[in-house]
Amino acid sequence: MKKSTLAAALLLSLAAPAAFAQSTSDQNNNTLEPVVVTATRTAVTANDALSSVTVITREDIERLQPTSVADLLTGLPGVSLAQTGGIGQQTSLFLRGTNATHVLVLIDGVRIGSVSSGLPALEQIPVEAIDRIEIVRGPRASLYGSDALGGVIQIFTKHGQPNGGISPSVSVTGGSHGYVNGQAGVSGGDSHLWYNASLGGEYTGGIPACRMGAAELGVACFVDDPRNDAYRNWNGFANVGYRWDDGTELAFDWLRSKSNVEYAGSPYSGDYAIEDQYVAGARLSFTPLSIWKVTLSAGQSRDDDNTFYQGTYYGVYDARMGTGYFDSRRNQASWQNDITLSTDQLLTVGVDYEQEHITSDTAYEETTRGDTGTFAQYQGTFGQNEVQLAARHDHNDQFGNHNTGSAAWGYHFENGPTLFVNYGSAFHAPTFDDLYFPAFGGVPTSNPDLKPETSRSFEAGLNQQLGHWNWGVDAYQTSITNLITLNSEFIPMNLSRARIRGIEGQFGFNVDDWRVQSYLTLLQPKNDDGGPDNGDILPRRAERTARVDVDRRFDKFNIGATFFASGKRYDDVANVYRMGGYATTDLRASYSFAPSWQVEAKLANVFDHHYETAYYYNQLGRTWYLTLRYSPK
Repeated sequence: MKKSTLAAALLLSLAAPAAFAQSTSDQNNNTLEPVVVTATRTAVTANDALSSVTVITREDIERLQPTSVADLLTGLPGVSLAQTGGIGQQTSLFLRGTNATHVLVLIDGVRIGSVSSGLPALEQIPVEAIDRIEIVRGPRASLYGSDALGGVIQIFTKHGQPNGGISPSVSVTGGSHGYVNGQAGVSGGDSHLWYNASLGGEYTGGIPACRMGAAELGVACFVDDPRNDAYRNWNGFANVGYRWDDGTELAFDWLRSKSNVEYAGSPYSGDYAIEDQYVAGARLSFTPLSIWKVTLSAGQSRDDDNTFYQGTYYGVYDARMGTGYFDSRRNQASWQNDITLSTDQLLTVGVDYEQEHITSDTAYEETTRGDTGTFAQYQGTFGQNEVQLAARHDHNDQFGNHNTGSAAWGYHFENGPTLFVNYGSAFHAPTFDDLYFPAFGGVPTSNPDLKPETSRSFEAGLNQQLGHWNWGVDAYQTSITNLITLNSEFIPMNLSRARIRGIEGQFGFNVDDWRVQSYLTLLQPKNDDGGPDNGDILPRRAERTARVDVDRRFDKFNIGATFFASGKRYDDVANVYRMGGYATTDLRASYSFAPSWQVEAKLANVFDHHYETAYYYNQLGRTWYLTLRYSPK
């Protein structure tokens, strides 16, 4: 990416941690901070979280008109994304330069992600199901345990509103490459009850996922497969809750997303998969005493994958024909206690339990493991000073005991910005694929001698909300010991050390009918193990990204644009396979032609730039989308 592009972005890019926050107003018409729960497992404002937080609301989603979660997250602070093709193809998210398996993803409080690969299927989550996303950057293992090394992303599905009556909603979208998306639902509630239910589907004829030629068959997707790779998805989600007069609350959430995915494949890997994502959870909260709140929760997530090649199901694993199915399941339960010590002091203690289980026709040496974590957190405010301390002990069936902790201090200047510094440690257990996947054609594909990854992170930030203006900057360093990556033979190995340094800036304003928000990330995700690749950039992380969103309202008509630029990245540890920097421009418009009715239009990648985020995998060129939406406010 050209230095002039980065310089221009830097001038626009210093912002508040809650850049996407919904604009609510007080009596003086000043923008109020959003309340987040993911950063501390309790409800706090973004400034009181003493960490870097971004909030995406349903209003933001409808304004930006994304077709996928990747669309929505691209260019946000600390975020790098790699996609192996177009819509529905595998998407990996690297947060603050850590591995894609270092991001804990929750849906309504329930962990998701494949037990075998450790990756959450972000590409399978329907955007129309999302009401809100909270992104917390930096380690949160002291509250959530393994996987929260780079940060936590929590997705909240749409919920009905108390006293909301009955509200139907529907949206229909058509676009390039035969794209069709439809969703219909109903929500409502009264003074005690709320509910929501929705069904939807999505289809695209797709593009060729991989642009290989015969001369390059030894890298990337390993095959020359020029056909279009189609994607089909059916999804449904529902939730219901009830709140009694004494504040006791019981809620249930459910989501299922089933997809048929074509991809660039071969007789060894298949070329077609049926993927099924399932998430269900229940929560009960009550207050035995006025100072004591108890929350009990339980949930299950499943990630099932069945593989085919040219219509033939892979039912039995062997060295020639690959594998037929991977069915992974995560069971979890939690007991959390929030104890109010005084007006400005809160103590949170609890116990988490998680069991991972995999069923497959691949002969894994181990198929199940459990983890029990006990945690405690203290939050206190003393005048303009704020303190957070947290500690956690995890016992893992395979890797024994791990202790993690965090400490944060913040100072709220009177009528000025908030300064915070924090420290956190974290760990991540190797996945079942890393440890136990059988040799493929006699060639090893796993490493049973892998050690858990551990990390230490330091961060300092300064941010401020000024009425309708916001700005901020964060700087951090993370050192990871035993980072797991692939060597030149695609076998997982531990790097003795990796060092990641970064600066994130944001700036934005919402004045009159104008809304502008900008972001900048400068990153150094480096191999620091002292070996032959010492100093090289970790794979698929962009060192520099910048994004600017500009929107203008004209009564019932809205127009907007998003400009995104990314620097170069590499696809391997040795930095042999280089992917160049690129820039894209998206244009959008919407018109509210009747109460609750809106038509939306988007032209993505206007200048039809060709680029890669995974080596030799195609990305969408210029595409258009047109949406008709009915959504009572």
